[in-house]
Amino acid sequence: MLKQLPRIVNLSDTEPNRRRGGDLRAMLTPATVGSTSGFMGLAIVQPGERIGEHYHPYSEEFVYVVSGALEVDLDGETFALQPDQGLLIPIDVRHRFRNVGDVEARMVFHLGPLAPRPSLGHVDTEVTDEVPAPEPTGALE
Repeated sequence: MLKQLPRIVNLSDTEPNRRRGGDLRAMLTPATVGSTSGFMGLAIVQPGERIGEHYHPYSEEFVYVVSGALEVDLDGETFALQPDQGLLIPIDVRHRFRNVGDVEARMVFHLGPLAPRPSLGHVDTEVTDEVPAPEPTGALE
């Protein structure tokens, strides 16, 4: 077994993913750093934008709000999220995020464990303004 080496990834080196709304940057992933237990990234959400409803059938999601004012719907119940707050989203809980403030919001996310394959990691349950939701096969990245 090869020893995993530490890796640094700059936000500017990641591609924006706007398929689900907002600007999702998957930074530390199996593809970018060889992670084996999960992946981490940053969501950048402009005022009025949302990240469409979805769920993760294999992973818990950990969220930390860095800046801005967000609302999150968890299985239909709405909660406010402010800077310096963390949130655990259990496996199979449907969730969507909305920037309800007047400045950009940023939140760090981590999902783990990894799904058996990327196509099973993420299930979209609504259409966003960016792209229609695919059939519920999901996609991790």
